[in-house]
Amino acid sequence: MSTRVVRDLLEGKVQQLLTILPEATVQEALEIMASRRISSLPVTIGADLVGIFSERDYIRRAVPKRIAPWDVRVKDIMTKEVVCVTMDNTIRECMELMSSHRFRHLPVVDAKLLVGMLSISDILKALRPARIDFPPL
Repeated sequence: MSTRVVRDLLEGKVQQLLTILPEATVQEALEIMASRRISSLPVTIGADLVGIFSERDYIRRAVPKRIAPWDVRVKDIMTKEVVCVTMDNTIRECMELMSSHRFRHLPVVDAKLLVGMLSISDILKALRPARIDFPPL
């Protein structure tokens, strides 16, 4: 069996790629995340990835300062140095990045253009060995 790469995983994934603008309020981002049951959003200008915003960004950077989500812009608390992968990275490389950096979402880029997002759940499903169903005893 050949080594699976991000391209293989994205081809089998039905996804609507949601993004947010850097100028949006954190309140707007949190409302999108809550309604879609997701915990991060890529921050883009056009198709260019400029950051990533997660629940953790708000909790760690705004909550301790008692900043309300409607009083702060995504650009002010987003993660600006985004670790990304390309379509040619292996699934195992993605898992190692997520594990070593302790994050749960990984943008997929082609040059600087965002082409997809992987979650820790996507990676775990891809790494799960073939399931064997045994008959009941």
